[in-house]
Amino acid sequence: MVELKTDTSIDAMYEAGQVVARALTAVREAADVGVSLLELDEVAHDVLRAAGAGSPFLGYRPAFAPTAFPAVICASVNDAIVHGIPDGYRLRDADLVSIDFGAKLGGWAGDSAISFIVGEPRPADVRLIDTAERALAAGIDAAVVGNRIGDIAHAIGTVCRTAGYGIMEDFGGHGIGRQMHEDPGVPNEGRPGRGLPLRHGMVIAIEPMLIASGRDDYHAAKDGWTLKTNDGSRAAHVEHTVAITEDGPRILTAR
Repeated sequence: MVELKTDTSIDAMYEAGQVVARALTAVREAADVGVSLLELDEVAHDVLRAAGAGSPFLGYRPAFAPTAFPAVICASVNDAIVHGIPDGYRLRDADLVSIDFGAKLGGWAGDSAISFIVGEPRPADVRLIDTAERALAAGIDAAVVGNRIGDIAHAIGTVCRTAGYGIMEDFGGHGIGRQMHEDPGVPNEGRPGRGLPLRHGMVIAIEPMLIASGRDDYHAAKDGWTLKTNDGSRAAHVEHTVAITEDGPRILTAR
């Protein structure tokens, strides 16, 4: 069931989204060669504490997970696509890092993700991240009243496939509100003009996940959480929480 948010609720979700934005900015600024993923998790945790916000990630345990998630960020490096668990790994030159983060404030959730390169970038990784950002922007541009979920999916998929990248099977964006994951699902590939009509008050997380090799397959790591490319190629993941309004899409996690 899709819950339409009031304008007042969307304003409250913006406040949660800005906590997310501040945390991702702080993590990006702290990320450097030699910094551990656990240290980045603590940076994000500090932002939550300062804002009086909670984490929808910490302790989260969906049906597929063998354990509750133990951190406030997902930190996925190189061939890890999403859901990486922060550990003692210390960042190395040219690592491609994706950070996914959520916050809950005043009963409302925000969710966003960024991908970036530590140290000296590889041109192929720059292109991958740039394409992910363009796919996200295309999806947001399609998130307008009168369109359908399929229009968002088609916009994202067209950018990714045209560039020759793979799209993670079975994972995509989602509705968001009082809970981090709500209806509707927002695929990263689809047919235009299909799916649920977009209405004022819908709030969704749009999140392209790109695989550099062009393959779509992946596997779960031994921790049961981290999803990695099957061929070891690199991946990028970007995301924003977006409200659909009569005035156009409103990015609640804008940085």
